[in-house]
Amino acid sequence: MERKEISQAVIGRLPRYYRYLGELMEGGVERISSNDLSKRMRVTASQIRQDLNNFGGFGQQGYGYNVKYLYTEIGKILGLDKNHNIIIIGVGNLGQALANYAAFESRGFILKGLFDVNPRLEGVAVRGVPIRMMDELKDFVINNDIEIAALTIPKSKAIEVAAMLVENGVKAIWNFAHTDLSLPEDVIVENVHLSESLMKLSYNVTRYREEHEEE
Repeated sequence: MERKEISQAVIGRLPRYYRYLGELMEGGVERISSNDLSKRMRVTASQIRQDLNNFGGFGQQGYGYNVKYLYTEIGKILGLDKNHNIIIIGVGNLGQALANYAAFESRGFILKGLFDVNPRLEGVAVRGVPIRMMDELKDFVINNDIEIAALTIPKSKAIEVAAMLVENGVKAIWNFAHTDLSLPEDVIVENVHLSESLMKLSYNVTRYREEHEEE
């Protein structure tokens, strides 16, 4: 059977659905209509129905969505019912913050290794995972079935390191380096640009100030 192509816009909304449904479960909500969910999500009810219909719907007219069931099914769609081995390359402030992110394990991401070039960090453990040197990286990736690598390294090194990772079986790169990576089409790349996020915040704050100064 041919696999249906899902737009990146829909995929981008799934984690938000998952997060809001988790909050509803914590609040003891058992079911919710698309209209009520739309108010929380700030997405139209029609858009929610269209998004979920890509995967089979999950709702019943006049009943709405079973919160626990929908939460579980979206988790499966996102692959959160499976384990994914991940490494972090670059264990400075950002790398250590990622390594200390407590939700990794609860989302199925198993932190297998940490790597850096600073010899003073060798052997230091973050949440029980020792920091290794970069000369160990290739063999570690080959021998530990690493699917995902997070890069928090200078852009001058990111392209070279990413290419080596992909050559040795890494399927996805979570890229915090200040450069967009050009990799084979079958490799998943999530570029995270903190500076661009700050510029968007700057724009929105500036517009907010201007609007309120005019009042």
